[in-house]
Amino acid sequence: MNHVTLNRIKAALVVATLTISSLACASDKPTVVLVHGAFAESSSWNAVAATLKQQGYPVIAAANPLRSLSADADYVSSVVKQTTGSVVLVGHSYGGAVISNAVKENTNVKALVYVAAFAPEQGETVLELSNRYPGSTLGSALAAPVVLKDGNKDLYIQQDKFGAQFAADVPVAEATLMAATQRPITELALTEPSAQPAWHNTASWAIYGTADKNIPAVAMKFMAQRAKAKKIVEVSGASHVVMTSHPDKVAALIIEAATAAMK
Repeated sequence: MNHVTLNRIKAALVVATLTISSLACASDKPTVVLVHGAFAESSSWNAVAATLKQQGYPVIAAANPLRSLSADADYVSSVVKQTTGSVVLVGHSYGGAVISNAVKENTNVKALVYVAAFAPEQGETVLELSNRYPGSTLGSALAAPVVLKDGNKDLYIQQDKFGAQFAADVPVAEATLMAATQRPITELALTEPSAQPAWHNTASWAIYGTADKNIPAVAMKFMAQRAKAKKIVEVSGASHVVMTSHPDKVAALIIEAATAAMK
């Protein structure tokens, strides 16, 4: 075996060792399951997901059905149950209520992260919490509901009001697309009481914007403090879609939660 061939074999072994080492490190990281809320959809997490994946985190942006709190929580719970290894559950807006109810018997959930989100106590509803403190202007921005065959109602935000109401710190062109692709939520989902929430037993973190017009910042601070969140981040001037307008801050908090939870 000549000297050149030997060096090539050594180089290949080094590359293989580094690759295996990288995969091992990646496998040690929990899967981040991102759950969108009402009037949004999975792509609202794109920038956050990109950062997490660059840092080696497996990511699932779940398609939240937005049909009822219990059914939505069951769906997300099924996703978690079929995810290998540890999980960090992240919920935006109504998605916070969903992750609060989705842990169930899934012992692999190590942390909860609330992003401009509801963290209800048992028996509370999203609708009641959104109106408990003054400041939300969502009601006046809603379009006429779409009445469904079963008598339930689908709720949308009027497209011409979507930007100012939901995504005031997002570029106009992007907010316009978000308005067109928004997912409706049923009235039932907003009025169904929460079961015993996971934040009683699972560590949580929270981040929200001070200029949120859907959920008053004071309400989110109250819920985060009540849940004994390990860290609460207020983003000055951020809208309801803080994960879209400030993905770096949201991703950083998720990584902090994931790191702390895995120690």
